Amino acid sequence: MNNAQYVLNEINKGIKMGMDSISTISEKVGDGNFKDDLLFQYDKYNDILNKVNSELRNYNNFPEELPPMQKVMGYMDIQMSTITDKSNSHIAEMLIKGTNMGIIEGVKLKNQNPTLDTKIQNILDEFIKFQENNVEKLKKYL
Repeated sequence: MNNAQYVLNEINKGIKMGMDSISTISEKVGDGNFKDDLLFQYDKYNDILNKVNSELRNYNNFPEELPPMQKVMGYMDIQMSTITDKSNSHIAEMLIKGTNMGIIEGVKLKNQNPTLDTKIQNILDEFIKFQENNVEKLKKYL
């Protein structure tokens, strides 16, 4: 697997983690505006995922799935963390922490792979910028 495929697969995993988290956590959100913001984030993640998958097809590569244990652990973490506190503030904090991990991983990918094809670089930049914007939007719910 070359650098481009590796980066695309890592973006894919980050997006799927974000989408899984939003799917799980949105069920616990009672605020309509907050739910709308989460739905927007989910849809935008899906848009970027489609770009990633399109590029992976150019390499005759299929996107990697998240390991089942990682999915279960994420789900359980959300369930446990929201048993006693389903407030907007707590949920926003959880999402900000997860999104910040995605930003860090995205920036590391960018810094460690400076010679990526422009199209892949643009997808990575979009992924990072989108997550940075998500953090800013989520702050209003803290």
